[in-house]
Amino acid sequence: MPVNEPDWRAVRGEFPSLARWTYLNTATFGQMPRRSMDAVARHHERRNELACSDFLTWFDDADALRASLGRLINAEPSSIAFVGNACSALSMLLNGIDWRRGDRIVTLENEFPNNIYSPLMFATAGVEFVETSWERIAEAVTPATRVVVLSEVNYTNGFRPPLAELSRLAHDAGALLFVDGTQSAGALKIDVQAFEADAYFAHGYKWLLSPPGSGFMYVRPSVSERLRPSVVGWRSHKTWRNVDNLHHGAPEFAAEAEKYEGGVLPFPALYAMKASVDMFLELTPGAVEKRVQGLAGLLREELRKLGARLPYDESPHFDSPLVAACFPGREPKTISAALKERGVLTSARHEYLRIATHLYNDEEDIARLIAGLRSLGI
Repeated sequence: MPVNEPDWRAVRGEFPSLARWTYLNTATFGQMPRRSMDAVARHHERRNELACSDFLTWFDDADALRASLGRLINAEPSSIAFVGNACSALSMLLNGIDWRRGDRIVTLENEFPNNIYSPLMFATAGVEFVETSWERIAEAVTPATRVVVLSEVNYTNGFRPPLAELSRLAHDAGALLFVDGTQSAGALKIDVQAFEADAYFAHGYKWLLSPPGSGFMYVRPSVSERLRPSVVGWRSHKTWRNVDNLHHGAPEFAAEAEKYEGGVLPFPALYAMKASVDMFLELTPGAVEKRVQGLAGLLREELRKLGARLPYDESPHFDSPLVAACFPGREPKTISAALKERGVLTSARHEYLRIATHLYNDEEDIARLIAGLRSLGI
């Protein structure tokens, strides 16, 4: 093992479910490490010991998670808010915009439903919604465009658009760029400053190996200044920590992104997320991406030997840990179900068998998948 290379076998030992399953389905749900489950247990033990009398310190711990997330995506902690899931983040962002009739929202074709449903809700206000191919996105982003929203990695086929190029296109048109990182944060090295995202959000239950309900939203400070909160609660006023004398009247919002949170946070989920995010930081995002992408590359090599059709081989920008494969004449849903009977977990999305490699996978997992496919006559 190269010097400073993480001990991936020890990392794998953090995940009890892998003793039974060949798990190649992180694009649906990530597995939680033991340290994250332990963090939740410690939180509940502390609740019992102190009867929640220290509840304000839980918010301090949440701020420590903001700092860890800031390191993970290269953002100031104050620009990060916690959300329950990605659709809540996108809804808040879109509802914070002062829409005008004739405005346009642009996304890519075959996007995750969140990025279709939310924009369509503004049609009654005269906002146009456009779904386009990557090849024609430059035509779709016109001066009328207010927002371009899309996933960093497409959930069906692993398409990974060049965000820096897209950011320049959007900003040249005067539009904002909102990026859903649910299928990438935790697997890929993220730098929101490098591609100048105006907002970046992710639900942590996939590649960030955190529980459902643990999500975050980064909002560029210059955008936050003019993006009004659409969820308002007792923590919306800037002096909310003065719980003995809460403000009564119209809230004065803080400058920080926590103004978007409104109320109490899902602390058990956030304690688990903190443990998972800190694990990524210990391993380093660069080492994790190298490991994950290396396994994805090996997987593609083996799938080609079986005659699989891979979007990766047909078009650029499919270099992600989400590998889509099509076996002509074979139904992906049937293949995935048969693999499950053999202890190999994948998923089927539209015409593709979807296979996802993460830091807890290894070469033996790929070998078991290929053996399973061969046993099905593929």
